[in-house]
Amino acid sequence: MYNNSIVMKKVMKMNVSVKFDSVSGKFVGSIDGKVVVRSVGKTYVERRLEEMAGEKINFEESAEKAAAKTEKFGINARFGFVEKLVSMVATGVQPSAVVTGSGGLGKTYTVTKTLEAAGYTDVSDLAAFEVGTKIRKSKSFTMVKGYSTAKGLYRTLFENNGSVIVFDDCDAVLKDPVALNLLKGALDSYGKRIISWNADMKDEDLPRSFNFEGRVIFISNLGQDKIDQAIRSRSMMIDLSMTTDQKIDRMAYIAELPEFLPEYDAKVKKDALGLIREIKDDVAEISLRTLISVSKIRAANTDWKDLATYMLTA
Repeated sequence: MYNNSIVMKKVMKMNVSVKFDSVSGKFVGSIDGKVVVRSVGKTYVERRLEEMAGEKINFEESAEKAAAKTEKFGINARFGFVEKLVSMVATGVQPSAVVTGSGGLGKTYTVTKTLEAAGYTDVSDLAAFEVGTKIRKSKSFTMVKGYSTAKGLYRTLFENNGSVIVFDDCDAVLKDPVALNLLKGALDSYGKRIISWNADMKDEDLPRSFNFEGRVIFISNLGQDKIDQAIRSRSMMIDLSMTTDQKIDRMAYIAELPEFLPEYDAKVKKDALGLIREIKDDVAEISLRTLISVSKIRAANTDWKDLATYMLTA
């Protein structure tokens, strides 16, 4: 997961950025979204980017501008942007959207609730559904979770043609070359979006080609710079990457929603959130699951802080 050490500057019509990848412990330098250099040394990455750009870059000034942008568009504002973008996909204004960022803080919930608010029905678990049969329910959406092959993607696009397909944490289809070629056709902005499968077709129930009239939403924990350029150029994107403080701010917002842990008193959730904020630097993972776990401990025990702290930091 990337932290908020982001620097960006327009140089010779290029977006040049440096980010720290806390997973690998390396600084990552990118040009126009493509990673071009990695190193444990930030100075080395900056020097290599300057060599590629052909001029001196004021990284300190760029970092200040990036921080100002983050402050202007806080995490709750960006979740609001997700709702607007999903609504655009639901109404057919935009054929696709990509939502990236930290897991466990409401990306999937926001997308599904926005679709439902627009009158869409989730048919992911539709019973009596025969393989090869197209779903023809008006204003429907399907959730596709986990791994999917290119052939599985082709089938999914065909069987759900005309509806909204939400790929949730299906990063395999965003990396497979064959799947990417299928998505290029599906996400084009032309009047007809013809998708073809020219390999051996043993499944007689699937056509070799069809006109895709559906819409697609991708939800991924990947960073934006790890999403293929072909997908980025065809989709509208919202990045929900968060600092630790932004994660807690997001949890505080969700904790006040009436549908979040309605079985627990508001004080229980507030106390749980307060402890998480207090020990945030020692907690291995901060997500809604963290808040749920601490809320349960708080509700079930009078002397609860030591147990909750142990569970979060052990």
